[in-house]
Amino acid sequence: MSVYLLATLDTKGREIEYVRDRLAAAGVETMIVDTGCLGEPAIAADVSREEVFAAAGTTLAEMLEKNDRGSAVSKAAEGATAVVTKALADGKLSGVLAIGGGAGTSIGTAAMRAMPLGAPKVMVSTLASGDVRAFVGDKDVVMINSIVDILGLNRISRTVLAEAAAAMAGMVKFAATAKDEEDKPLVCATMFGVTTPCVERAREVLEAAGYEVLVFHATGTGGQAMESLVREGLIAGVLDITTTELADELVGGVLSAGPKRLTAAAETGTPQVVSAGATDMVNFWAMETVPPQFRDRKLHKHNDNITLMRTTVEENEQIGADLGSKVARSTGPAAVMLPLKGVSGIDREGQPFDDPAARAALYRTIRASAGDVPVIGKDNHINDPEFAEACARKLIQLLTV
Repeated sequence: MSVYLLATLDTKGREIEYVRDRLAAAGVETMIVDTGCLGEPAIAADVSREEVFAAAGTTLAEMLEKNDRGSAVSKAAEGATAVVTKALADGKLSGVLAIGGGAGTSIGTAAMRAMPLGAPKVMVSTLASGDVRAFVGDKDVVMINSIVDILGLNRISRTVLAEAAAAMAGMVKFAATAKDEEDKPLVCATMFGVTTPCVERAREVLEAAGYEVLVFHATGTGGQAMESLVREGLIAGVLDITTTELADELVGGVLSAGPKRLTAAAETGTPQVVSAGATDMVNFWAMETVPPQFRDRKLHKHNDNITLMRTTVEENEQIGADLGSKVARSTGPAAVMLPLKGVSGIDREGQPFDDPAARAALYRTIRASAGDVPVIGKDNHINDPEFAEACARKLIQLLTV
């Protein structure tokens, strides 16, 4: 098995050659993949650019004739992803290391995001010190800041590239080789600060029943990561208590998990229990960052960095329809559990987001759109122990059907 090294060899050839030599010195085999297009390669590749573009359903000649850098980068990303996933399926790949600027980072991380959790992924990038969510997505990609531009070898670039090679060598050499005998069936749960008591109690019930619980913070990337693991077939069941990311996606908050949130379990047939945790709120950063069109809405300062906005009756109707229709598509056991006295720590009598009309609209549209999936209302607040226990017991029941 080899570490696949991704780089545009017309501009990053000598640099990736240095990485290859460092890995070879550590006893790690490599395959260099040329993801370049326009210039001449500085070194020979093990997987040529012709092969990369062929894997993307096009040709190098076509890309050269088109002479469009953006198109070339997109096709190189598609081809590199195809090369990496085939090598992984064939048992030839032990990890991926890529280097580059904007184009190289787009290409390298596209291939990495197609790899499963635990497969070593290292990206040395000029963009690694900024917002890397678009590159990392929901995968365990290690981003290393190149400090200087990746153009030639100098005392800084050699240090960073050697660090990346050492990291990859360590990941490959010390990867887990055997399944832990103590591993238990995995259950995912989603949580926010305002639903923490519910998830903590439900986790205790599930663990006592012999399950290992992975808790995901519903901050956009958390929901995406959970959906990804479910699609990979690693998860036995889902306790989706906190579906707040649906509200951010609908209204335009900063913690959306995208339109595919709440679809993986339904499509894969994974048993799931879904609730409406924290759908009373849309998330923004500090108060001054709230968009002007929302300044006259009911806002709550969660802390200096996070501002919460109460969802309206109309928004709750849309959230409920979205939640219900997605659950209705379940191909496996599913149920919806609704806490009738409030969906978050600040949505209950006496709290700032208490709004019985909004809750009623949410629950009405969930029931109307959930199809044949049971929708069970409980005369509890979401953080009442009784509600948490009922949700956990329902999931255990679905897991043992």
